Amino acid sequence: MFDNAQPGLIAESDVASTGDMPMDEEFVEGFDHTFDEAIDINRWTRGDDLGETLEQTDREVAAAIADEERYRQHIRNEVFTSDFFARIQRQQDLPIAGKYAANLEDIQRVQTGLLFNGGVEACDGTNVVHDTLPLTIIQVGVCLITYTGVHNTYSHRLYRRDLRSKLDDPADEIMTLLARRRKREAQGLDDHSLSRLARRSVMTYAERAILAHQSTAAWRMGHGNPAPYELLTNFWTSPQRMQISLDLIRWYVLEHERFVFVPSAPRDRHLITLGYALEPFEYLIIGTLRPDIDQFIEHGHYRERSGTLSAMKRFRDEVSSQVVVGLYRVSRHSPPYKFYAHIKHADIAAHIVMADSLLQEHRGFPLLIDLADSLCKANFVGDRFFTTIQTAYAEAGLPYRYFGERETRYD
Repeated sequence: MFDNAQPGLIAESDVASTGDMPMDEEFVEGFDHTFDEAIDINRWTRGDDLGETLEQTDREVAAAIADEERYRQHIRNEVFTSDFFARIQRQQDLPIAGKYAANLEDIQRVQTGLLFNGGVEACDGTNVVHDTLPLTIIQVGVCLITYTGVHNTYSHRLYRRDLRSKLDDPADEIMTLLARRRKREAQGLDDHSLSRLARRSVMTYAERAILAHQSTAAWRMGHGNPAPYELLTNFWTSPQRMQISLDLIRWYVLEHERFVFVPSAPRDRHLITLGYALEPFEYLIIGTLRPDIDQFIEHGHYRERSGTLSAMKRFRDEVSSQVVVGLYRVSRHSPPYKFYAHIKHADIAAHIVMADSLLQEHRGFPLLIDLADSLCKANFVGDRFFTTIQTAYAEAGLPYRYFGERETRYD
């Protein structure tokens, strides 16, 4: 394995930061004119004079693509060197870091020998919210799917009311209700951090737990990061909840090992820039989870007294270095994607995600995850969800009173 390596992760110190740049300078640096010029209405284009806007857009797109191609060639010729990868190997203590190339014959063998016979099962989830003044309903759905036609769906609904317990004093009850509702967002919009974080945390945990305990496939494919922020942030930092999340991630890394996770939109633009320098069927192994977990520990407000700080440090030392971070690309027409895998099985994991992504070459993203997402949306989002709620309000004799303007608007 990895015998075609070219001595993998970039340290934060290797990436230039504009965090200390004054806002005005950063605006000019990014947009090539000042903020004052941007808000000068005399410079704006009238709706009936779009010719110059379209021409400028063409010029900007062409120039941006030309710049990216220049950077891409520079990265391939000057950055992807043995010294670059050797430095990353030392910094990350990751001997397998490097750039690799798969061949089409191996990709096809993975398709027939693992993907199409059910050896890989993918999982994805979705959540949808119906928000009214008296009640917010959150539905979380998760789907498992393989290419043999086996699929399962799981769902759970959360019902949020601003005040469930009766207080002794009705005046206190009203004031408490008003205080809680004052903190919330406008009806029908994405609610404040409690609802948003709650539903994302529940969905993220459920995806990983269902994939771990309900799947029987040899390989498990997930969406996102195997150790996501939602499960390690303050919402979960009671010792009990923290341990539940960490134990689940430990199962993947220390017991099962055969997993691969692919996020849709990672924040690491500096890494994605390297990914665009890859040719089709090339992939990089560029680091481990340890830098991310170090960041969580440094900025996550964990406490030694509660045990969460020591739990995160044990997780970092025992688990994080066993999960590698990679980038792959299957087509010149599609973007690169980041992936996570066990250090022992990173090579086959890269082949699996490339073999699956090649089935939709224009996207370059694993088709199994897309199928799980489509199954979720078909089962849990749309008319089926909202119709049951509208029917319940109609049964209560108030079919329209609490519905927001957007929900009753004629389209």
